[in-house]
Amino acid sequence: MTTDGRIPEVVERIPQADRGAVQRISPGDLVELATDVGPVPMNVGAVLLLAGAPDADVAAVLARRIGGIPRLRQRLVTPPWGLGRPYWVDDAAFDVHAHVSHVRCASPGDQAALLAVAVDAVTRPLPRSQPLWRAVVVTGLVDEQVGLVVVLHHVLADGIGGLAVLARLVDGDGSVSPAPVDFGPAGAARPGPRAWDLLADSAVDRWHTLRGALKAVVRAHRGRVELGRGGRGAPRCSLNAPTGPRRKVATAEVDLDPVRAAGRRSGATVNDVLLVAVSGAMARVLHGRGEEVAELVVSVPVSARASTTSHDLGNRVGVMPVRAPVQGSVPERLARVAQITRAQKTHARGASAALVGPVFRLLASAGLFRWFIDRQRLVNSFLTNMPGPTGPLAFAGARILRVIPVTITAGNVGVAFAALSYAGRLTVTVIVDPDVVPEVDDVVAALESELRAVADA
Repeated sequence: MTTDGRIPEVVERIPQADRGAVQRISPGDLVELATDVGPVPMNVGAVLLLAGAPDADVAAVLARRIGGIPRLRQRLVTPPWGLGRPYWVDDAAFDVHAHVSHVRCASPGDQAALLAVAVDAVTRPLPRSQPLWRAVVVTGLVDEQVGLVVVLHHVLADGIGGLAVLARLVDGDGSVSPAPVDFGPAGAARPGPRAWDLLADSAVDRWHTLRGALKAVVRAHRGRVELGRGGRGAPRCSLNAPTGPRRKVATAEVDLDPVRAAGRRSGATVNDVLLVAVSGAMARVLHGRGEEVAELVVSVPVSARASTTSHDLGNRVGVMPVRAPVQGSVPERLARVAQITRAQKTHARGASAALVGPVFRLLASAGLFRWFIDRQRLVNSFLTNMPGPTGPLAFAGARILRVIPVTITAGNVGVAFAALSYAGRLTVTVIVDPDVVPEVDDVVAALESELRAVADA
């Protein structure tokens, strides 16, 4: 992040030495691909609310800017004969207009209507025969505002990778190339690898896997620590029931500084504050249903890297289930959550991927992953929190008023949360299956109340 709050643009080119190399997806990416078996696809999205119409055609702007994001011009190929993991190849038929659409928002054109369009965009599968992304321009909003919904398949990027994509799409300091990236002579797409290339690359990859077996065992042990040693499952509650294809989202928004200050007073992070708030909000909803729990387990992603670039996307992330107390005073709960997360972060960040990834891939290959996630008793909910730009941004000359994250979870998690800070504000998106959690407005109200309680504590 730059000192003036912008996400820094980085001038990057594809090294000539890498042209023709087999660009395999990582083991972490493979988990996202293999576990895409639910009634909703494993897509992630962001809504950019613009103060007015962009100064230029959105498709033309994106065509220029995705030159710095190679994955957005590549499609995924599954190799024949079991020759290793799927790999990326340049899409020779790439056409940006196949990925950009325009929608007029339904009346009254408010944020709820915009979010309904976003949900539709995120929950529609992306064609596997094309680069795995879409953008939807939303008009008809109040005050002549315009929405831009950007959707990626999770195999492309984790949360930090998504921020790197955002850095390339928004207006920068002029360092973005004014023309699409040159993928080869005369701008032609690079040819995919030959069968011999795949065979040789697969053999090398298997050799490195065998050589790293001992390190994998160590990472798996560290991953067990990151997952926690309690051994107890998540409390049973009605918020955990198999979800279907429908999703509804709403947001809670607060100033970031009071939340950050509240955390500092208790030796806690913004993420700790959010854990207290979302667990407290769920407990309030359960209380309204006549259910009482002492604690709830909320899983948060833990990145194995501090930053990335638009040439280094993919997934390098583990999970950290946090057993958050929902009884007692707010300061007591916050202190306890901070203590738990500090203890679980003492080991390698993201190490749990070494343990969870192979198990999930095994379940998926056996056709059991959908059965597992519909019945799991490991977590009650998920929380994703990403620190965004501290200063205001623009897209094609139009000021960005809000950036709203939209993530989708499957299985028996009826409500999940995604948080993103932007220009001094913290937006927390509440994502529900309305058939499991119809009281989304109650969740938002309870979340806002919990955040105020933490800030005032």
